[in-house]
Amino acid sequence: MELRRVAATRYVTPLREGGSVPALVEADDDGLYVLKFHAAAQGAKTLVAEVIAGEIGRRLGLPVPELVIVELDPVLGRSEPDPEIAATVLASGGPNLGMDFLPGALGFDPVAARGIDPGFAARVVWFDAFVTNVDRTVRNPNILYWHREPWLIDNGAALYVHHDWKDYAARAASPFPAIKQHVLLDRASSVADADADLAAKLDRAVFEDIVAAVPGEWLGGPPFDDEGAERAAYVEYLCLRLAARAAFVEEADRARLLV
Repeated sequence: MELRRVAATRYVTPLREGGSVPALVEADDDGLYVLKFHAAAQGAKTLVAEVIAGEIGRRLGLPVPELVIVELDPVLGRSEPDPEIAATVLASGGPNLGMDFLPGALGFDPVAARGIDPGFAARVVWFDAFVTNVDRTVRNPNILYWHREPWLIDNGAALYVHHDWKDYAARAASPFPAIKQHVLLDRASSVADADADLAAKLDRAVFEDIVAAVPGEWLGGPPFDDEGAERAAYVEYLCLRLAARAAFVEEADRARLLV
C-alpha cells in the first residue's frame, strides 16, 4: 500500500501539546493536517510507529484519522518565532507525517465516555495491547470526539520494540502489563471475544503491505544495514506477536476484571 502524498503549502500554527510539538499545516489538496516532524525530539521512529500502528488500526475497522505523507519545504516555517520549533521545521525538509485535522473535535471526557460501547472498548484494548501502545491512559487518552464519535490519535508511542531490537522475537511473545493503565479498560467487555474477530483480519500479507507504506527515509538506521532489513524485522515481529497473542489477551482480561 501507499499513503497519499501531499505537499505543505502553508504553515498555520504549532500545536503546543506533547513533546513533539506538531504543527497545523495546509496542503496542496486544500486539506488541513496535524504534521509531525521527522526531526522532532522523538525522531523518525515515532512516525514509523504512527504509520504501522495507525494503519493496523484502520485494517481492524477502528476510527483512525487518515494518515498522509507531507512533503515539507522548511522555508514554510520561517515565520515561526520560537527558535526551537523553527529549528525543528528547518531540519524536517522532505517527507513528514500528516494526520487529517478533525475540526471542532473535543478532548476525551470520562463522563461522556461512559456511553462507549463495551465491544468497541475491548477492540481498542486489544489493538493497543497488540501494538504495545503505552500512551492511551487516563492521563493522556489520545482519543478525540468528532461528530460525537471517538477517534484514536497519536499512536507514536507504540511498537517500542524498535528502540532496542535485541531479543525482539522473545519480546513479541510477552504480555503487556501496561494495559492495566488503559483508559478504556474499565468499559471493555471480553478482550478474548474481541480477539476472535480482530486476529482474523491480520496476517503476514497485511503486515507487509502496511510496512511497505513507511517512507524509506525514515528507515535503515542501526542495527540494520538497509531499509529492507528493517522492514523485514517489523513484519517478523508483528507476525510473531499475532501468533503469541494469547499472552496479551489473557493479561488484558485479567486486568479488566480487577478495575
